[in-house]
Amino acid sequence: MRHLWIGTFVLLAMLSLPPRVGLGADAPSHERIEDVIYGRKHGIALTMDVFKPREGAHGTGVIYVVSGGWYSAHEAINPEVFGELLKRGYTVFAVVHGSQPKFTIPEIIEDMHRSVRYIRHHAERFGIKPDRLGITGGSAGGHLSLMMGLAGRPGNPEAKDPVDREPSGVQAVACFFPPTDFLNYGQTGRDLFKALEEELAPFKAPFDFQEFDTQTRQFVLIRDLDRRREIAREISPVAHVTPDDPPTLIAHGNADTLVPIQQAEVVLEKLRTAGVPTRLVTREGQGHGWANWTADVAIFADWFDQHLRGQSGKQSTR
Repeated sequence: MRHLWIGTFVLLAMLSLPPRVGLGADAPSHERIEDVIYGRKHGIALTMDVFKPREGAHGTGVIYVVSGGWYSAHEAINPEVFGELLKRGYTVFAVVHGSQPKFTIPEIIEDMHRSVRYIRHHAERFGIKPDRLGITGGSAGGHLSLMMGLAGRPGNPEAKDPVDREPSGVQAVACFFPPTDFLNYGQTGRDLFKALEEELAPFKAPFDFQEFDTQTRQFVLIRDLDRRREIAREISPVAHVTPDDPPTLIAHGNADTLVPIQQAEVVLEKLRTAGVPTRLVTREGQGHGWANWTADVAIFADWFDQHLRGQSGKQSTR
C-alpha cells in the first residue's frame, strides 16, 4: 500500500514545483490574470488563471489542466510547469476544476467542457484565435485533456448563456501518463473496480458516482454495477475515438505501476487506426513521473508548434 500513497503525493508535488529564477517575480516574462471565473455551480465559482507572454504572443492558446488524482486547487498553479509554452509565445489557461473528494469525475468533466467554451467565447479578450486551442496536463490532467480532445461537444445554439453556444473541442492534445480505458485497466477485461481495490485505492472518491433522487431530494450513490460500468466507459477517452479527433501526443514511463503504459498504447493505437496523427514518447524504466519531467514540455511545445501554429486550424464542432 505504501507505494500507492507515494504515487498520490508525487502527483500533487508535480503540480506545485518551486519556480526557477528565470520565471521569478523580479522580471516576469508574462502577465498573470488570477481567478478568472469561467463558471459557477452549487454556489461556488470555477476559476482559471490566464498567463499571457509579454513578448512574442502569436494568438495560440493552450489549456493546462491543474489536476492530479482529480484533485485541483488554485495554489497548485505554477508557471514552472508550462514555462516553455510561455517562452514560445503561447497564452496558457491554467484551469482549476471542481475537486475530489467533493466532486466526481463526471462532474469534473462538465467543468472542463465549460472552461473550453468560456475560453473560446472570450478568445478576442484573451488575444487568441478560437480555432487554435491545445490542451495539456498530467495523469488525471492528462485524462481530462484527452476527454476534451476526443469527447468535445458541439455548442447549443439555443442556450441562454452565449458561452454554452460554443463547442468544447480542442485542436491538439499533448499530455503525460493519462488513464484512458477504465474497462481494460492494465490488461484486457480488468475493469476500474478491480483497480480500485489495488493501485487506484487512494482515488476512490472521484469514482463514487452519484445521482440526485428527486423524491428524497438528496444525492445517492449509484450501486448498480452495470450502470457503474457504463459510466466508467463514458469517462474513458478510448470510447470516444473518431477520425476527426485532434493530433494527440502522450509521454509515459514504461515502468508506471499507477497508470500502466498500456493505457497510452491502447488509445493511441485506436487513434492511429482512425487516421489521427499520434506520437508516444516512452521514458524507459520510469514510473509515474520522473526527474526533470518538465523538460519534456518542450516536446509538447514542438507538437503544438506543428499542429497549431501557422495553421488556420479547424474549430471543433464536437
